[in-house]
Formats: sequence, C-alpha cells, structure tokens
Amino acid sequence: MYNLARQLLFKLSPETSHDLSLDLIGAGGRLGLNGMLTKQPARVPVTVMGLSFDNPVGLAAGLDKNGAAIDGFAQLGFGFVEIGTVTPRPQPGNPKPRIFRLPEATAIINRMGFNNLGVDNLLNRVRASQYKGVLGINIGKNVDTPVERAVDDYLICLDKVYPHASYITVNVSSPNTPGLRSLQFGESLKQLLEALAERRELLAAQYGKRVPVAIKIAPDMSDEETVQVAQALLGAGMDAVIATNTTLSREGVEGLAHGDEAGGLSGAPVREKSTHIVKVLAGELAGRMPIIAAGGITEGKHAAEKIAAGASLVQLYSGFIYKGPALIREAVDAIAALPRQ
Repeated sequence: MYNLARQLLFKLSPETSHDLSLDLIGAGGRLGLNGMLTKQPARVPVTVMGLSFDNPVGLAAGLDKNGAAIDGFAQLGFGFVEIGTVTPRPQPGNPKPRIFRLPEATAIINRMGFNNLGVDNLLNRVRASQYKGVLGINIGKNVDTPVERAVDDYLICLDKVYPHASYITVNVSSPNTPGLRSLQFGESLKQLLEALAERRELLAAQYGKRVPVAIKIAPDMSDEETVQVAQALLGAGMDAVIATNTTLSREGVEGLAHGDEAGGLSGAPVREKSTHIVKVLAGELAGRMPIIAAGGITEGKHAAEKIAAGASLVQLYSGFIYKGPALIREAVDAIAALPRQ
C-alpha cells in the first residue's frame, strides 16, 4: 500500500507531498486509523535517559515541525516521537524550492531553515494530542537572532516546552541557519551548555521533575572535534547526544540531478559518516551518556549497525519517506535480533 502511495506522492513536488503526507498521517491519527493500516512492530522495551520506550526506533525531528501529527506517527509503531525544530517566534524558513529528492541515492537535500509556526503553536498541538508515549521536543533559534544571542532563544524554548516534553533536544547542527553550527564548538558550546544546565535545574525544582536534555550534533566534525564535544556534554551534565544531523558533504550524490543543491544531505549517503561519529562518541563516552543515532537508516540492518556501534536508540527520517512504516518494523526486528550485551 505504501509503495503505491509513494508513487503517487512522488509525482508531486517534495514539499507538497510532505505537507499532504503530514495531513493524511495527522487525520489518520485523529480517527485512530493508522494503527489498523499497518502491522505493528514487536514490543522491544528499553530504558534510556530514565525513560521507558516501547521500542528503540523513533521518528527524527524535522518531519513534524509543528506537532501536527503526533498521534498519527505514534500509531504507525514508532517507539518515540520527536517534533520540531521549533523556534520562539514563527518564521517562514528559506525560499522555495527547498527540498530535493535524489531517489537514485535514496537521499534528500533540504534547506528548509527551521520553518515553523512558533513554540506556542506547537504546544497547543501537544496539549491536543492523545499520545502518552515518549515525546521529544527539538528546539532552535530564530534566524534573525544573532548567534551571540542564541542562548536567549534556546532558554525561551526550554522554559516553554519543559513541562510538556519527555526529553528536549537542542539543535545546534542544522546547516540551514547561518552561524548555527558554530555553537557546537569551544567557548560558544560551553556557554550554551552552562546556561541550559543552570536553567534546567531551576525548572526541575519548579516542576518537580528532571526532563532529560539531548544535544544534536553534525556529522561533519573531525574525530578530535567529536571527542571535544563529548567531553563538553559530559562536563555540563547533559543526558544524551543525537548523532547526527544532515551533512554538507556531497559524497555519494556527485553528478545526480539536484546533487549540487545547497542544504543538508540526508539518507543513504550519510549513513557511514553518521555511524562513524557514533563509534567515536561511544569510545569517548564509554557508557556514561546514551547516544541516539540518526542518519542513513534505509534498511532494518542499518538500525542494528547503529546499535552495534554504540547507540541506545535510533531515529528515522529519509528512510521512512522512501520505505514507509515497514521500515519501523524492519528496524525493530533487526535490533531485537542482535546478541544481548
């Protein structure tokens, strides 16, 4: 069924098909239909960041920026759902066209630019949702906020989403907001992490619960830079690292139609790069912080590779667009088949 739907959707422009798919998944969720339209994955419970997951395969941020289809995605069998990236104020994102399919490479290039309706709108959607599972909310900064004031935007979002999120992801790795990736390094990262940690302690006292905070990083760092980031996250008491966002590399899509478009590349070409980052992080973190792996999972065995490399959870994005809900089951089954540690 999904293969037929994909053939029809892929006749539309990528952004139109994305918006239509989101509407359909959201409508199915409100009607309680999605769970009946697809075979559910096996239950493979795991505990990560102190949270209980029905299975270790989640939806990555970016597909549902405004929380419009939380129930719909959950009914498809995801073990957790991450929405966003959301910013303090609504913003339109970059000019269209800004999503490009590269089907020969099972890949996507996007330069969306954090297009979203703002954090208040997203929270209205969260309140309306019936979903009781693990919900991640991914936060970012507005494009017109100077990088030197980025901390302010992250704290605004942290304050607002804190009582509604199972965990919060801080996105400092999108390539589509100018200057954002500089927040992954050196003094900028240190100041951001310190501010987040301090505010989280105040919020934990206010709400009587400690919501885990994860940092999402790029795949385009050297091993040395990755180790430095891991040390910084440990030092600041962060709860998880998500590896990785999209890449600026065009390796694997050279010569393809749209292969030279600006933006972040996701899908199959980023898989090995992202898995390498997971391995470097796992070696440095040595079990002291969980890793959530994203990037290039287009078959179930790729999810198992991420877990074997040191991840505790995985997330799907481009692979889900190409393969549909069947990929969730494939990934859960492949992880379940791994030898127990």
